[in-house]
Amino acid sequence: MSRTTVAAIHLDALRRNLARIRALSPGAKVMAVVKADGYGHGLERVARALAEADAFGVAAIADGQRLRAAGHRQRIVVLSGPDQAADLAELRRLHLDAVIHHDSQLTWLQADRDPRPLRVWLKIDTGMHRLGFAPERTRAVLEQLQAMPSIERDIVLMTHFAASDEFDKATTTDQIARFEAATRDLPGERCLSNSAGILGWPAARGDWVRAGGLLYGLSVIAGKNGSDLGFAPAMSLSTRLIAINRLQRGERIGYAGTYECPEDMNVGVIAIGYGDGYPRSAPAGTPVLVGNARAAIVGRVSMDLATIDLRNAPSACVGDRVLLWGRGLPVEQIADHAGTIAYDLTCGMTKRVLFVED
Repeated sequence: MSRTTVAAIHLDALRRNLARIRALSPGAKVMAVVKADGYGHGLERVARALAEADAFGVAAIADGQRLRAAGHRQRIVVLSGPDQAADLAELRRLHLDAVIHHDSQLTWLQADRDPRPLRVWLKIDTGMHRLGFAPERTRAVLEQLQAMPSIERDIVLMTHFAASDEFDKATTTDQIARFEAATRDLPGERCLSNSAGILGWPAARGDWVRAGGLLYGLSVIAGKNGSDLGFAPAMSLSTRLIAINRLQRGERIGYAGTYECPEDMNVGVIAIGYGDGYPRSAPAGTPVLVGNARAAIVGRVSMDLATIDLRNAPSACVGDRVLLWGRGLPVEQIADHAGTIAYDLTCGMTKRVLFVED
């Protein structure tokens, strides 16, 4: 019998989350960011659920290949553009949009003689200092691109916020001002806001918004769950209770005996570990749900198994389903305990987890 760790993907939640993003961004087109295999939810199934999005955002041409093979015909934007000159032919063959952010890419485009039109987005570095041209170069680079015969003239101007989740700081206000100054009187649609920008910066809505974490019901605001922001979790991760052991006060559990039983107690063993993508860093006290009862990790998470305190679930039985995160237990809570973020957890599921659509 196969392992019983299951990631249920809630397609209805994805669709509802897209609808809420549209409601928060009236007049703007929505790019659904589906990189990292749809934030760990599965690229093709996510794209199918989000088929009403105006575009998909991906990190690699390979993702564009998968989406085109699945039959998706809307715009697909490769967010880091070509990595080498040879990529230009594949971008054109698949009708992918390319984000242009570096002089090396301009050199490849200038030397390219392929007559097929390529649609591009021009990225401006307003403060993230990762990818993009300096603001003062915006006009010159735009004119250079527009002069290339194989580049479509309708070029989207974009930037990326570094701290849009910090609503009480001036970082994003300063970035918006730099972008507006750099693009003033220039043609082209504008794209500024990521998920947190959609929530907190209506002045930066522009013509396009790029929604990532919110589509999956993941919070982009520290101290908040996705549900606090009106979004539904798109993944529920669960496994089964495969053993219950009665341990005595003072006995230690698992590798290195990191947890000592404070009293006589039932300890459950569940069929999940870091080999499935559950975080090894999850300490004692990290919550799980056994039915409707809240239990907690005890001892060290191992490759295949973890142990849980069943004192709050006295009626638990072998075979019971145990929820690790999802509907009823926000993934952000587990991420907080494990010292990471929700994105890291959903993107970290391994191949031995069974994915099912719900």
